[in-house]
Amino acid sequence: MAQSATLSEVLTLEEAARYLRLSPETVARQAAKGNIPGQWVEGSWRFLHAALVDWLRTRDYRALLLQQAGALTDDNSLAELRTAIYKARGRPEIDAVS
Repeated sequence: MAQSATLSEVLTLEEAARYLRLSPETVARQAAKGNIPGQWVEGSWRFLHAALVDWLRTRDYRALLLQQAGALTDDNSLAELRTAIYKARGRPEIDAVS
């Protein structure tokens, strides 16, 4: 059975901003980008307190993946690996455009 949130668990934009100690503009912008969990409901933002707590507790895995990808930028073995993969597949690395 689905549980419904109590009124005190649902925060307005201003309440969420106060809780996060950020400006309402920052919270709205980040929520619109999907970086902060929130819902746009008939012209205003709503946030579940529990979702904000979970968001604060969890790592940003997107940032972690980007950081890891950045760590590979100087890895010279990637070009050799790509070449070997294409060779094993019997395909050229660059397809000719007609």
